[in-house]
Amino acid sequence: MAKPLKLAVLGFWHVHAKDYARQAQEHPGTELVAVWDDDAELGQAGADQFGVPYTNDLGALLDRTDLDGVIVTTATDVHRDIMVQAAAAGKHIFTEKLLAPTVAEANEIVAAADDAGVELVVSLPRLAHGYTQAIWEVIASGELGQLTYGRVRLSHDGAIPRDGAEGWLPQRFFDPKAAIGGALTDLGCHPVYLLQLFLGADPETVSATYRSVAGRGLEDNAVVTVGYADQKIGVIEAGFASPNPFTIELFGTDNTLTYTDDGNVIRVGGKQLPVPDHGKDPFAQWVDHITEGTRADDNLARAVELTRLVVAANEAASHGKTVAYEGQEIDR
Repeated sequence: MAKPLKLAVLGFWHVHAKDYARQAQEHPGTELVAVWDDDAELGQAGADQFGVPYTNDLGALLDRTDLDGVIVTTATDVHRDIMVQAAAAGKHIFTEKLLAPTVAEANEIVAAADDAGVELVVSLPRLAHGYTQAIWEVIASGELGQLTYGRVRLSHDGAIPRDGAEGWLPQRFFDPKAAIGGALTDLGCHPVYLLQLFLGADPETVSATYRSVAGRGLEDNAVVTVGYADQKIGVIEAGFASPNPFTIELFGTDNTLTYTDDGNVIRVGGKQLPVPDHGKDPFAQWVDHITEGTRADDNLARAVELTRLVVAANEAASHGKTVAYEGQEIDR
């Protein structure tokens, strides 16, 4: 049996860092061996939680010849610098979304990984969920007819104070420099890449409305609308200000599909469809790419287009105008 891949978590800035650290400990093909963070308090707490050493010396960590890969869960604004450095050191990279603050930086990260011959995977977990596969099969079957409208909504109440305490989402998620954006840039990534799968990654226009219910510094309530050349409309909704079921709605000329995670139910017209089990999550896919020496082509293409749409949405919201979208269609 091959030796497990030795991994380090780079940064406990993101709330999902602990989830990926746990995956690194539980996956039979990986071993968590270290934590780095430029914030000693966050890094040491993360290292203590998972029983591994903490270091504040990133260069020394990346120089370790026994380290195979890194899990990047730093603030978004330093993704490019951290990942280019890790790739140059020959370390495979698994990263939390958003890949980078700009499309240029996203492309630079992908190029650095390719040049170094390391495997890069971005966490886009809902692409592997059972309902996504089932919905795509309905679209591909033509049962909905020509798609005319799609809507994906995802929210939680992490920004809202409870019992006199600040919301459970850390204030660093509302730091414009580190986080880049609020609800749309973070949680909204999931509706974005799902809508891009269902309707296509090539809209003509993007418009956005952002609001802040809790007033913590960045938007916690966001709606993005995309328009396509074939006249269909897509709506992306994300929020940190309300607990509600995750929802997908697709309308076509012949039929309508709805999905809610309240009961994990897909309906097409009056018919309820079975929802299959989830496929391999992005972390497990990353491990497979490393062990098999394969490139995550679809994942990387979608990660770059996700970045492109988020950047366009943030620009549209900032300037209060509809912006042109200049992306690339991805084979579906």
